[in-house]
Amino acid sequence: MNTPSDRFLRMAIALAALAASTALWWPLPAQAQRIKEVASVQGVRPNQLIGYGLVVGLDGTGDQTTQTPFTAQSIAAMLQQMGVTVPPGVNMQLKNVAAVMVTAQLPAFAQPGQAIDVNVASLGNAKSLRGGMLIATPLKGADGNIYALAQGNLIVGGAGASAGGSKVQVNHLSAGRIPAGATVERSVPTPLHQGEFLQLDLNAADFHTARQVAQAINRAKGEGVAEAMDGRTVRVRAPQSPGERVAFLADIENLPVQGAAPAAKVVLNARTGSIVMNQAVTLLPAAVAHGNLSVTISSTPVISQPAPFSRGETVVAEQADIQIRQDGGSLIEVPAGTKLTDVVRALNSLGATPMDLLAILQAMKAAGALQAELEVI
Repeated sequence: MNTPSDRFLRMAIALAALAASTALWWPLPAQAQRIKEVASVQGVRPNQLIGYGLVVGLDGTGDQTTQTPFTAQSIAAMLQQMGVTVPPGVNMQLKNVAAVMVTAQLPAFAQPGQAIDVNVASLGNAKSLRGGMLIATPLKGADGNIYALAQGNLIVGGAGASAGGSKVQVNHLSAGRIPAGATVERSVPTPLHQGEFLQLDLNAADFHTARQVAQAINRAKGEGVAEAMDGRTVRVRAPQSPGERVAFLADIENLPVQGAAPAAKVVLNARTGSIVMNQAVTLLPAAVAHGNLSVTISSTPVISQPAPFSRGETVVAEQADIQIRQDGGSLIEVPAGTKLTDVVRALNSLGATPMDLLAILQAMKAAGALQAELEVI
């Protein structure tokens, strides 16, 4: 029996099925970014540290001291500090020591006693740092002051073996890492709690994004709190109390910001032939012809043998053969493309290799057919 309640139940089931199927094909709205992802607080940043040290305990894979005299000098200086004097003129043939450079990143607000990771890389001709231990190494900042002290066993993500002139190696053996291998000895002052205003620095210069950041802060904290100074900086009035200022920053860094579409850009990597373009790249109608030019040089040895008993000498000469070949390229019409898929389809129709596309895209940009900025890295 078809009662009104049955019809209502069937209608509800149909609407539920339609909603479930719609979720599969209906495009999702763009995810808004947070302020912490597009900007950073001025003065809140890490600092780079660097130091020179020695790695000991290597299994005969250290520096050859005859070719790296600074390693022997460093060992002599270290031993002298420990009360051991090396007689002058002694040539130390050490194989278990390597001179290294130690680098680390001091995070913002790091305090004395905290541990940070360090990277260790060979400075001389050591074959491997695997199994070595870094001797206490002071790490200095750009101002020359010591901010951390590093020491510990290295972790090298590789392996290798050699015998009879043959060598097998997996990954890189001349660099390693020491997790929590340095202890912070001095903190870096931060201007976070100084002054009435804070400054937010955008990761990329964009006037629209700067305005969106200022408007988002003003909607959440009141009008006049934030002001976009230019396309890169936003000035924010913050509370004076340190606790209130931290809570204020915790609130505004999670505010959503609808970013603007990026400018059209094509990034070319001349070393690897990689080409990356964003969705704003467009093409105007153009015609492209591209041909390959190859030069082949071959050398054939020619031996001139003297006659018997002529007291002449055998002479070996070379005969060079040079060939130049140029493959003709037909003129291909490239249609206009307003979407990324159209641009990719048009470039694929040229049938060129990635290295050829580097030259083609530069020529299209010069002709005005490529509506994008070219960046070569």
